[in-house]
Amino acid sequence: MKILVCISKTPDTTAKIAFKNGNTQFEESGVQWILNPYDEWYALVRAIELKEKDASTTLHLVMAGGADADPIIRKALALGGDEAIRVNATKLQDSFYVASQIAAVAKTGGYDLIFTGKETIDYNGSSIGAMVAELLDLPYISLATKFEINGNTATVTREIEGGEEVNEVPVPLVVSCQKGMAEARIPNMRGIMSARTKPLKVVEPVEADELTSISSFELPPPKAGVKMISPDNMAELVRLLHEEAKVI
Repeated sequence: MKILVCISKTPDTTAKIAFKNGNTQFEESGVQWILNPYDEWYALVRAIELKEKDASTTLHLVMAGGADADPIIRKALALGGDEAIRVNATKLQDSFYVASQIAAVAKTGGYDLIFTGKETIDYNGSSIGAMVAELLDLPYISLATKFEINGNTATVTREIEGGEEVNEVPVPLVVSCQKGMAEARIPNMRGIMSARTKPLKVVEPVEADELTSISSFELPPPKAGVKMISPDNMAELVRLLHEEAKVI
């Protein structure tokens, strides 16, 4: 079995966010970058678990980005990937463009499974997996919390409104993964050392349209100070919740 896991880099959750060029671009200087948690904790770790159950399984990673993404890719290799492909692309704000690059890699690899995280923690678009599946004409299951495979049939549990849905799907297919899919892992020293020598292939991007563009970013309004209300003044509390907080 061949598995392809789509990974991406995102700002650390503690990073100070700022914008440049008229608020149309994210200011990257001074930002600590990490492997997107949904890709790492759920998609990649579940793929590693499947590989551990079947020694013949091959696990590849794919990321679109510049050379500055290589340390992030090496971390993913340290966790358990066999080799990685980096698409040498810098235009990463449009989901369709990114999905097109991943699909181009997947078409040449003959993969049985393609895993993505349910979303990235910066743009929260949740769109890459579905676009990749459409471009490859493959079945797609989103928001998976459990994944098992028996022969050529995958059993995938996903969240739906008010419960769960269990699907049986033939491979190949594309799955986006979320909490419940696997338990997070930390690279061990052996993995870190071996990651240095694992193949990291760099390919040039294919021609693809950019269907969206960023008009502007803006930060959320600063949080207001805490207002203390006397427990004897419930009318004022109700007024504030209704008129200012707008939660009732």
